[in-house]
Amino acid sequence: MKAVFSTLFILFVAMAMVACQLKQTERMVLLDEKISEIKVSKSKGFGRMNEDFILSFKDKKSIDIFEKAITTAVKQPGKVDIDEPEYDVMVEYKAKEGELPTHGIHLWLGKENEKSTFMYITDDSVYLNSLKMTTELRKLILSN
Repeated sequence: MKAVFSTLFILFVAMAMVACQLKQTERMVLLDEKISEIKVSKSKGFGRMNEDFILSFKDKKSIDIFEKAITTAVKQPGKVDIDEPEYDVMVEYKAKEGELPTHGIHLWLGKENEKSTFMYITDDSVYLNSLKMTTELRKLILSN
């Protein structure tokens, strides 16, 4: 009898592990192109990009931080009722003028020890990044 319970328990754990591996995490994506600049503005609301930029980042370190913060952000299930965006982020790529599109993203910058939220300007799905990435973004955005 003990062997049957042990076998069932092992089988249950194995099935749970397989199910966890099958669950894929959807992350934000950017083009597989070199980013030339990240521009940040105070947002004027959903679905549009405020092009009155207050910050511009062209250095590799800052671009890498933004790129990692965006591409590691994980999609949250369902529809979310959320306040108006705090910032708009424009990702520009190295290319001849007009050859590559830009990415427009809304950003809700998390407070200390909170995650930040991203949303593509043309979508209504939200993505959360890590506490560590929020800390890095706060250093860039709030110190400039």
